[in-house]
Amino acid sequence: MTKRRWSLVAALCLLSGPGLAEPVAVDLELVIAVDVSYSMEPEELSIQRAGYVEAFRSPEVITALRGGPLGKIAVTYVEWGGKAVQVMPWTLLYDARTAHEFAETLERQPMQRIGFTSISNTLAVGRTLFQTSPFRASRRVIDVSGDGPNNAGAPAPLARNNTIAQGITIDGLPIMLRSEPDSTSIPDLDAYYRECVIGGPGSFLLKVKHIDEFAAAILAKLVIEISGLKVSRLEEPRLSPVQYGQPYNCFIGEELQERAIGR
Repeated sequence: MTKRRWSLVAALCLLSGPGLAEPVAVDLELVIAVDVSYSMEPEELSIQRAGYVEAFRSPEVITALRGGPLGKIAVTYVEWGGKAVQVMPWTLLYDARTAHEFAETLERQPMQRIGFTSISNTLAVGRTLFQTSPFRASRRVIDVSGDGPNNAGAPAPLARNNTIAQGITIDGLPIMLRSEPDSTSIPDLDAYYRECVIGGPGSFLLKVKHIDEFAAAILAKLVIEISGLKVSRLEEPRLSPVQYGQPYNCFIGEELQERAIGR
């Protein structure tokens, strides 16, 4: 490890230590929660990871994180399935160097896969990460990507409501790559995310329907979240602000799981 990286690790340890009098103020605290369940193909997992790595190296993300009132954000990276695992600790990003180092460290992390799909548990872990964060921001966002509905743990709407009640915004990246749904997936995952998962001030979703859209979708989503842009100002047709009120069965994932087990 280089001297510069040791210095970064030491700084993070000091930030998270018990002697810290006050949390460090940033423009945004962002939990990136990425689906690594077995319904994701290995190629999809690889492209998804690479999309986040390249996004944090991009001029667009660096410009966005430097453009806030304080010019710095805090990010943590979580991979999830039936459980959620923090892969990257809370990290302070404020320039190209820190963003590139975050990307390089993420790129080196081993790939993993986790059984089942518990959006609710992931949101619960996200809430805990905010409670233990050494940072403070006026905006707190959980960015959830996934390719299926909740099928384990508490109901997704209950977890969503508990999360937004704490002032946390949940954005969604529904991954809709299958031409034909299988026994545990649904064709209208974007509607499920809209009605059952995302919420809070400024929340939105951006769906991915083709594998070659992955990288561009990840980049666009991060730029919007970091900069705090209003979705209504954008022309991208895959971006949708939250509009509640459409009837939807938010227990469809649990029902599909029960049918699959019962066969």
